[in-house]
Amino acid sequence: MHISFSIDDDILLALRERAPEFTRDLRFFAALTWYRKGRLSLGKAAELAGESRLDFIERLRVEQEPIFDYDEDEMATIFADVGKLP
Repeated sequence: MHISFSIDDDILLALRERAPEFTRDLRFFAALTWYRKGRLSLGKAAELAGESRLDFIERLRVEQEPIFDYDEDEMATIFADVGKLP
């Protein structure tokens, strides 16, 4: 699928970005938003961003975004499950 829309040149000037960088960032931040909301898996978010999983993870690190963001209950469940391992 191909999606396109217009952006005023003033936006790019304000961001000090050229169209290719803006497009790359827009795809990344859209993917990040849906990943944070749990609507996309890490792999699908990377695909939307147009990056490999490892490159997407590296970009998350550079942007200081958590790769996995578990709350206390989820962590307790994970540790309980680990405690059941032989």
